[in-house]
Amino acid sequence: MSTALSTLGSGKSIVWAILLIVFGFLAIALPFATSWGVVVVIAWLIVFSGGFQFIHAFQSKGVGSIVWKLLVAVLYLTVGIYLLLHPLPGIAGFTLALAIFFVAEGVIDLVAWFQTRSIAGSGWILFDGIVTLILGLLVWRQWPSSSLWVIGTLVGISMIFTGTTRLMLSLSARSLAHSVA
Repeated sequence: MSTALSTLGSGKSIVWAILLIVFGFLAIALPFATSWGVVVVIAWLIVFSGGFQFIHAFQSKGVGSIVWKLLVAVLYLTVGIYLLLHPLPGIAGFTLALAIFFVAEGVIDLVAWFQTRSIAGSGWILFDGIVTLILGLLVWRQWPSSSLWVIGTLVGISMIFTGTTRLMLSLSARSLAHSVA
């Protein structure tokens, strides 16, 4: 356990946490560039997946299976290349999907709250559902102009919270490791 604590509380872990926080603030300061970057990374992942699907198609047995997998590979490659060549529609599409996701999540949380409202602490489910639903409706109502800032801002916020959590855990582990030693 001491090894795990010292690894978590290592200088490298602390540096990575601080870098996450710094890059999170940078992502919030440059939300459109961050959104663009997210779409480009996802586009490349889709292209690579298409390439793997293409290779996998020729390792399959049966004409129907090969044809189906080739069609899937072509779809992946087409969508990935389209997003690389036209990232703005990709940003708008991802933002709309995110708005729909937030609205759906908010509604589901509200339904969950109605089912658990007699349980202690269920007010947090209600709070989360209301905030998520409002966020989704705000993004949806502002769409497509919200595409210019939503993805980058949310990625930045996530990076800041992840970095802060990792930093606090690393500092706690370092403190605990020193007190054990």
